[in-house]
Amino acid sequence: MTIIASLLRAAELPDSPTARLDAELLLAAALGKSRSYLHTWPEKIVSSEAALAFSDFLLRRRGGEPVAYILGQQGFWKLDLEVAPHTLIPRPDTELLVEAALELLPATPARVLDLGTGSGAIALALANERPAWQVTAVDRVPEAVALAERNRQRLGLDNATVLSSHWFSAVDAQRFQLIISNPPYIAASDPHLAQGDVRFEPASALVAGADGLDDLRLIIAQAPAHLEADGWLMLEHGYDQAEAVRELLSAQGFSDVHSRTDLGGHQRISLGRLSC
Repeated sequence: MTIIASLLRAAELPDSPTARLDAELLLAAALGKSRSYLHTWPEKIVSSEAALAFSDFLLRRRGGEPVAYILGQQGFWKLDLEVAPHTLIPRPDTELLVEAALELLPATPARVLDLGTGSGAIALALANERPAWQVTAVDRVPEAVALAERNRQRLGLDNATVLSSHWFSAVDAQRFQLIISNPPYIAASDPHLAQGDVRFEPASALVAGADGLDDLRLIIAQAPAHLEADGWLMLEHGYDQAEAVRELLSAQGFSDVHSRTDLGGHQRISLGRLSC
């Protein structure tokens, strides 16, 4: 079977709005080639070994398993990251946190804390962009800590540190110019938890109580003890939670509280500055 015939067959993947892209990523991985190779050599014959691997990938994808978990990797910002089922898959929406953080603080030395780092996506993207920053990434899941550390080492980011910590438990009295987080923020009863890729992602990284705000409340309440004067707290949240998060920030004494919108026009992150 040729490459193009394989892709046409695979593009029939059900329930995927990105069926063609999924098929290209999976076939390229099975062949050990880039996606551009598929378009350059569409009439190449697929070996039996690659065909078997591709068929296995398709079977898993048709069962709903995310492509990132099948391949064990996901692009985020400018990085290629190892991912695994015990962490969330980094998503383009979360790049808004990185973009906002880079705009907020200069490229001069600063201490930054990433809470609930998962694969390390946010922390490592910031460390890669700002060599003068010292970025601490924490997670309470041992497998996530190990994964983020593997990504850090592979990328050679010596200005990042990965620690095991349940939110602030391991950072003691340290203070930071910026605390950033993409915490769990989905309500336990949200029907989206039974749909799409999130069915395969860890519930502990998604669900935060009856209204989805439990972890956001905790972080906002505890962050002032770990921020420098005029330090910033920046949080990703659900598309309909911006007002509630701004109210929590204001009630905790943060100033310059505001939200920023993602490419879909949703208020996806909110932030505030610790008043002096």
